[in-house]
Amino acid sequence: MKRVVKVIVFVFLSSLFATPVVAQERVSAIRAARLIDGSGAPPIDDPVVLVRGDIIMAVGTAADVSIPADAQIIDLGHFTILPGLIDCHVHITGTPGDGGDTQALRETEGHGAIHGVVNAKITLDTGFTTIRNTGSNSYGDVAVRDMINAGVIPGPRIYVATRGLGITGGHADINGWSPHIDLPGYAEIADGVDEVRKAVRRQVKYGADLIKVTATGGVLSAGDAVGAQQYSFEELVAIVEEANRAGIKVAAHAHGASGIVDAANAGVASIEHGSLVDDAGIAAMKANGTFMVPTLYALDFIIDEGAENGVPQYGIDKAIAIADAQRRQLRRAYQEGVRFAYGTDAAVFPHGRNARDFGILVEELGVPPLEAIKMATADAAELIGIEDHVGTLMVNKWADLIAVEGNPLEDIRVLEDGVRFVMKGGVVYKDNR
Repeated sequence: MKRVVKVIVFVFLSSLFATPVVAQERVSAIRAARLIDGSGAPPIDDPVVLVRGDIIMAVGTAADVSIPADAQIIDLGHFTILPGLIDCHVHITGTPGDGGDTQALRETEGHGAIHGVVNAKITLDTGFTTIRNTGSNSYGDVAVRDMINAGVIPGPRIYVATRGLGITGGHADINGWSPHIDLPGYAEIADGVDEVRKAVRRQVKYGADLIKVTATGGVLSAGDAVGAQQYSFEELVAIVEEANRAGIKVAAHAHGASGIVDAANAGVASIEHGSLVDDAGIAAMKANGTFMVPTLYALDFIIDEGAENGVPQYGIDKAIAIADAQRRQLRRAYQEGVRFAYGTDAAVFPHGRNARDFGILVEELGVPPLEAIKMATADAAELIGIEDHVGTLMVNKWADLIAVEGNPLEDIRVLEDGVRFVMKGGVVYKDNR
């Protein structure tokens, strides 16, 4: 009996310390007519991408890449392979309307998270495998991010700004109501250097990957001018210092010229919208290496479809007032060398239309199609700070890739509704071949 016990104990201990046998991850070989790697390099004809697990093993022509005999072959025929697209300005828990005021007044954080679940799936299906969520009226975006990362729900990789910061009575506040009603603000309302420092610390504590600050007025807000500066330079510096101390970046909502200058000089990583950027703003952005995230289609939606989607007349009037200047000044900023990263302001318009900005970049701002794609891949990844992992189809990067029917270098608008295949982290989420 003692011998039997000893044998059982030995077997048990051996099982604890034995080297586990790990099953070899299967290799997938993805083929198509051409590949755009996201770096700005010319396309590759007759490409092969080898994927093992969630990592790219090899990228090259069929003549140069040896496909393992046991590899799963995914033949995408005449399609074009691209890196998964990146949208640097999304409100994943939001819906079209008045910029979030009604949503904040009538819905809970739970509603926002559920909107986020639905919108995340839509966004991924349209080819955007990574997004930067630039503000939520709650911490619902943190929940959506975490559930995606845990594999509970499908969606893109999300880098969240949580609530963001705004001044009392500014674009991110809820204005025009009785002073006897205590309203929360769409963003976290913080005034003065001490308050903004504490707000940044609080948002980092609760999961922020970046900080969003409302530096100027906006379109979908009551009682403020689009171009009016809202945070002072001293407040902006304090926000950037506090965020950088936590190891994260700052995105600044800024339409107005002076706010763009102060935000860039304060050290923000990106200017969101930038509609009224002037010579001083262009110079400040170039000097500080600040990215422009232009959000072009959002104004078109407000003007053309806003009334039927709950946008107040003041928002439509503001959009009409700045529309021409937006195209003119952003085209100028691009031509003079300001770096652009792709972003859309999805939630102002229905999620899923995130690729509408490509056509405007090419047709109205004069961006070559290959460079427009780079703005939504390598450049966007650099802005977020994940360029070592995504943004280009290269060896040892995450296997985030899409395929579109047709050639986006001949017609950039095939990205709007031509995405037929989506892979994120080596997992196929869409295959409509």
